[in-house]
Amino acid sequence: MFRPKIPTMPQPTGSVTPPAVVEPTTISPGAPTPPPAPVTPTSTRPAVRLTPGTVLALVGGGTAVVLAVGTVLISMLLAVAITAASVAVCAVVIRSILSRR
Repeated sequence: MFRPKIPTMPQPTGSVTPPAVVEPTTISPGAPTPPPAPVTPTSTRPAVRLTPGTVLALVGGGTAVVLAVGTVLISMLLAVAITAASVAVCAVVIRSILSRR
């Protein structure tokens, strides 16, 4: 049940033919082809133009993201700090209960 199953290689059946002999061929160099002319890509997209309204929207959006991420991180930090403080208070109370006996 727990023995590994090792696959066996199947044995060839029928007549086995020897491998065919490959003869080398000669390679004759051809005429060199000229390199293709470089193609300059033309951009169909217009350049990005920032108006004062879009700049203000980008700054406002970035500020909102920073404030949201900061709020989440601060709340997580406070949660860890409150948990650690409550565990410390519980440890002090249990220690004082046990030391009175």
